[in-house]
Amino acid sequence: MIYLSQLANALVIGTLYALMSLGLSLIFGVLKLVNFAHGEFLMVGGYLYFLLCALKLPLWLSLVLSIPLLFLVGFIVERGFLRSPYQKKMARYDEYVILVTFALGIFLQNLALPIFGPYNRQAQPLFQGSVRLGELVIGADRLTGAIIAFFVIGGLLFFLYRTYYGKGLRAVAQSPAAASIVGIKVLRMRAVAFGLGITLAGIAGALFGPVFLVNPEMGTSFAVKAFVIVVLGGMGSIKGSIIGAYILAIVESFGSILLLDPSRALAYKDAYGLLLLVIVLLLRPQGLFGEKERRA
Repeated sequence: MIYLSQLANALVIGTLYALMSLGLSLIFGVLKLVNFAHGEFLMVGGYLYFLLCALKLPLWLSLVLSIPLLFLVGFIVERGFLRSPYQKKMARYDEYVILVTFALGIFLQNLALPIFGPYNRQAQPLFQGSVRLGELVIGADRLTGAIIAFFVIGGLLFFLYRTYYGKGLRAVAQSPAAASIVGIKVLRMRAVAFGLGITLAGIAGALFGPVFLVNPEMGTSFAVKAFVIVVLGGMGSIKGSIIGAYILAIVESFGSILLLDPSRALAYKDAYGLLLLVIVLLLRPQGLFGEKERRA
């Protein structure tokens, strides 16, 4: 029974992990850039949901209002920091983005520290208590978060494969030059992709808030997991990120019960993902669904 319980927990957490990593994967797939502030934007989403709940707004309304605000933040960051150097064909643009996003992450973390303090905050979940499925007992906050994440992921897939903007994003991801020739506005698509990536990270942070504790440093551990998932699935692969998220969740869940000393299970939880990352890089550097780069 304990294995079934761990599997159920892995599926629930894996869905949240998938949502968390899709933002990072989408930005890399379209912009071919690595967002090192991904974890801090997740933290922003957690605090934003916490603040909206503190204003006594309905919980569902707090979550809904977080979405356009997060997209606006991402859109502004892309326009303010990334677009102009890209248009000017700045030398060593990739290195510039790494430094900018890394600095932005440090700024957001140090901005949250004096405002909210180093204390842990916990946003109110949409539903409290637990859900019993036969002999399985799952926390209502986790299950609710996973269900919302599932529908958000479904909405993202519908957007990417069934809408004009979604197809435009995929076209830019494949070839910005070809997309520009057929009339797709590449700069606009880059801004939309970055805004969506930040939105997905923020929604994940809002859903993690009631389950885990929100604090200025919460994004660091989740960012590491997101990078592990994206590399595991293949950089820029949406399908790979989803499958990689469940693989990581299963490894973490079952790894914690296989230790001889259960009291130290949580201490090694984050190490499983890093070990998995090393194994993948050694055996299949391009990830499960990534493509090898052809070089002359």
